[in-house]
Amino acid sequence: MAEQRDGRTAADLIVECLLAEGVEVVFGIPGEENMRLTNALDASPIRYVLTRHEQAASFMAEMYGRVTGKAGVVSATLGPGAINLQLGVADATTNSTPLVAISAQVGQFREYKESHQFVDLVSLFAPITQFSGSVPSAAAVPEMLRRAFKTAQSERPGAVYLAVPEDVEVESAAAELKPLPLNVVHPEAPSASQVGRAAAILREARNPVLLAGHGAARNHAGAALVRFAEHTGVAVATTFHGKGVLADDHPNSMGTIGFMRRDYANFGFDQADVIIAVGYELQEFDPVKINPDGDKQIIHIHRFPAEVDAHYSVSVGIEGDISASLDALREAVPARGTPTGAAKIRELVADELARGQQDDRFPLSPQRIVADTRAALGRDDIVLVDTGAVKMWMARLYPTYSANTCLISNGLSTMGFSLPGALGAHLARPDRRVLAVTGDGAFLMHSQEIETAVREHLPLTVLVWEDSGYGLIEWKMRLETGTVSNVHFRNPEITQYAASFGATGYHVTQAADLLPTLRKALDDDGVSIVVAPVDYAENISLTDRLGGLTDPL
Repeated sequence: MAEQRDGRTAADLIVECLLAEGVEVVFGIPGEENMRLTNALDASPIRYVLTRHEQAASFMAEMYGRVTGKAGVVSATLGPGAINLQLGVADATTNSTPLVAISAQVGQFREYKESHQFVDLVSLFAPITQFSGSVPSAAAVPEMLRRAFKTAQSERPGAVYLAVPEDVEVESAAAELKPLPLNVVHPEAPSASQVGRAAAILREARNPVLLAGHGAARNHAGAALVRFAEHTGVAVATTFHGKGVLADDHPNSMGTIGFMRRDYANFGFDQADVIIAVGYELQEFDPVKINPDGDKQIIHIHRFPAEVDAHYSVSVGIEGDISASLDALREAVPARGTPTGAAKIRELVADELARGQQDDRFPLSPQRIVADTRAALGRDDIVLVDTGAVKMWMARLYPTYSANTCLISNGLSTMGFSLPGALGAHLARPDRRVLAVTGDGAFLMHSQEIETAVREHLPLTVLVWEDSGYGLIEWKMRLETGTVSNVHFRNPEITQYAASFGATGYHVTQAADLLPTLRKALDDDGVSIVVAPVDYAENISLTDRLGGLTDPL
């Protein structure tokens, strides 16, 4: 192994490159093989957030990237530390979120043979990243760091992984080695001929509808989407990732689509002859549920070509800046009135939520928890919704008014991301209140990060829907097999558990207490855990009601 040298090293150069990229925070856990990188970070303006698990650190970085649009950065040691990053890295890639993961690796002098803590990390990360590579020398640092951020942040964004061998980390970095200048990839203007072809389809359409996805949200296409919807009179549904790109109280909104069974918004697509898919990506929602016969014409508007699917056969694709594409298409078609079906769908959702608000049962109904959560938060506050039954209820009922204020993992649908992710979201948007909403199963997967929040003085509020089981799995078991197995467990006394970390715990004991408790917790600048027992008997009742719903429009 090369001996440590005095003066500027590759570790110092890496930090210089991070600063040049505008990095303000790095999440992670150090190890003996990357201690010089950690020391260099400490000597820089970059904030290093020490976490209790590398997987949690990767979720923090992912949600930081999701909210800011800039790559979140996570760091770990080699071997098991790096492997622990993989779930958050895969989540970022499948959720189209920019992230750069950097880990240590054994020295190059022992990579060629069986060696302590050595696994081929570059190969392990390759299938779940946009790019995976090993830094071969200090001289390669500027180019590889620039490539990492350019790749992670270009459309379509995702995760990038870099391994830094321990002998490279201590290698001397020549004075002439500097961070490369940033070059931002700007989207192209839409093709006039493709806009013309799409306009011809829309002029002949009897009942066009619009589906807005994650690409519309992350490309800040909300204003253009409003202009387009109001001019053309199309009803607009969003995916889980697109929630808020058109406010749910807008006259053209018909809410969110993506529930596991037919929901109100699905009916808005039944009579559609044309679907305008704006920033939609197939991993968000299976198109078979809105185009079961594959017979609807589809106009695909995004910055890259559509994926191939039998139920997503594109008639016209407009590739380029999404806002510019929507504006160009708007100018090429005549104006139409406000859609009537959208109002009916909004009314159905609002009625369900209103009934929930008046439901005083205990344990609480899911609708009551969603209604009180919405009442406790401002229009621009941020809620992270974990995977499980809680996701189904929040995604379909929680009114959202701006993009990236309701954050859901729906590419990989990963459990346990919301609590650590809320720390990343708070650091990205310290001016917003941030709430993590999670089931009790997902809560205990990363509850150790309560200590991180307390130590780092990061305001954190967590709302735990407690049912002592994996509620979504039980729901699907009852629907599909009629039997339930291996989904129930016991919890600790969560308020005492929270107190052991130095946090404040609240246990809701009646329905009327939830809203004031949430407001108190959110107004506190400390760490609060609110436990709300939930009655999931409503799960089957909901799917029974939706299954019997015919032509509500």
